[in-house]
Amino acid sequence: MLFAKGKRPDRGAIARFVGTQLATSLSFDPESGTPTLAGKGDNEGAIEMAQTHAEGKAWVELLRDGLLFDLEGLSPSQPLTVPMTDNRYDFDHSKSLAMYDAMRLIPGTNLAGGEHTLPVVRCLISLARDLAYEFDDIAAFVWPPASSVISREFFESTAAAWLAGGSFPALGLTSFRETMDGAMQSVGLEYLIGQELIIEAPLCNDRVKATRLGIRLINQLIMVGGIEKSERLAAPDGSRLIMRFSCDDKFVRVSQE
Repeated sequence: MLFAKGKRPDRGAIARFVGTQLATSLSFDPESGTPTLAGKGDNEGAIEMAQTHAEGKAWVELLRDGLLFDLEGLSPSQPLTVPMTDNRYDFDHSKSLAMYDAMRLIPGTNLAGGEHTLPVVRCLISLARDLAYEFDDIAAFVWPPASSVISREFFESTAAAWLAGGSFPALGLTSFRETMDGAMQSVGLEYLIGQELIIEAPLCNDRVKATRLGIRLINQLIMVGGIEKSERLAAPDGSRLIMRFSCDDKFVRVSQE
C-alpha cells in the first residue's frame, strides 16, 4: 500500500479501524505484548511471531474471517521499500513511486504454503479494500507477483466487483508482456494457479483484442484452477481456439485451432 508522505497510520489508527469492522480484529500487537492468537494460549506464539519481523518494523497481526495477516510498516517506524514495478493501472506514469511511503499487508506465517490459494488471496484483497475505504491517504496498491501498481480507485472498483461475484481483476493482479516472438504472456498468473498464459503471435496482431481475450481466459483459468489437458473453446469473434500445455506444464498456450 502506498500512502502520501507522512500519512501512514499508527497502531491507534489500526485499532480504531478494526473497531468498526465485523469480520476483522486485532489478534496481536507486539508493542503491547498481548497475543490473542487463535489456538495460542500463552506467549509462545507471540515470541515466535515477533522473531520473524526484523529491522524494527512496526507491525500488527490482523484476524480476518479466520485467517491471519501481518500489517507491516506502521508509523512512526521507517516506511518499507517500495517494490520495483513494470506495469501501471490507472496510475499516472509521470509520478515516481519514491513520492510515497509504503506499508505491506501479507499472509501470516501460519498460512505458509497456502498464501497462493484463492481463498487466502480473496481474503487479503478484501482486507486491503476495507483499508482503502478507511484510509483516504492510500494512493495506490502494489501487487509484486504481477509487477503492478494499481491506483486506489481502480483497485477499489475491480476488487469490489470480484468480491461481489464478478470477474477476477486480471488487470492489476496479473499483467501482460510481449515475448520475443510476438506472443503475449501473462505475468503473475503463476502465483495463483502455477501456470502462465501465452497467447500465440497470430492472435496478437490486435493488442486490444488480445488483451480482452487474455482477461477472459485468465478469469476462466482462475475459476477452474488451471487446466490439466488440452481444451477447445470459442473466441469472442466465434473463431475456434485451443489451449495446450507447454512441455514443462508451466505455460498454457492458446492458438487458433
